[in-house]
Amino acid sequence: MPTIFDAQRDENNQKLESKPFKISKDLPVDYKTAKSQHLYLHSFCIRPQTRFETQRDDEELILLIRAHPITQIPWILAVIVLSFVPILLSLFFGTYFSASQIIFANAIWYSFLFSYSFVNIINYIFNVGVVTNFRIVDFDFHNVLYKEVNETVLTKIEDITAKTGGFIRTIFHYGDIFIQTAGAEANIEFMGAPEPTEIAAIVNELIRRSQK
Repeated sequence: MPTIFDAQRDENNQKLESKPFKISKDLPVDYKTAKSQHLYLHSFCIRPQTRFETQRDDEELILLIRAHPITQIPWILAVIVLSFVPILLSLFFGTYFSASQIIFANAIWYSFLFSYSFVNIINYIFNVGVVTNFRIVDFDFHNVLYKEVNETVLTKIEDITAKTGGFIRTIFHYGDIFIQTAGAEANIEFMGAPEPTEIAAIVNELIRRSQK
């Protein structure tokens, strides 16, 4: 499986023309504290004490973003409900099959259920957005083994939009973030991210400082 964090320094990445700008220690969230914070079950991490692949030596990690944990509830509920299906089938149709047949069928059912859960957990953990004092990187994993990485430097960001709509999203403070880039670079999206307005404010502040 491809790795994201604690990676070795990428020598090719050192050849980028632009350089990260230095920031003061008052940047995160309320711009008054530089302490590392992990909010919403580590889905909104401020100044996390870790590294990611391709991170430069002079690059500071400001935010690490995952989807809000509340967005994982649908598949978790589905797994819980589906885990009772073999039990119910055994109660109603157990007399038509032998014990070995029932055990074999249940083993196959729970194997698929475990695989489904494993893939969803891996996707939640490794599908992350990274904001540094130089760029924004979006890591997306598909089917566990395939990784897609989109990134843009702060100076090429033209617009950033945070959208929060609906009762559930308003109550739990999560929404979508759309980052529009200049030129042919791919736009970046963080879907279901916690505190989208706060994230947008931090990125806008980083953009402003990068232009000085």
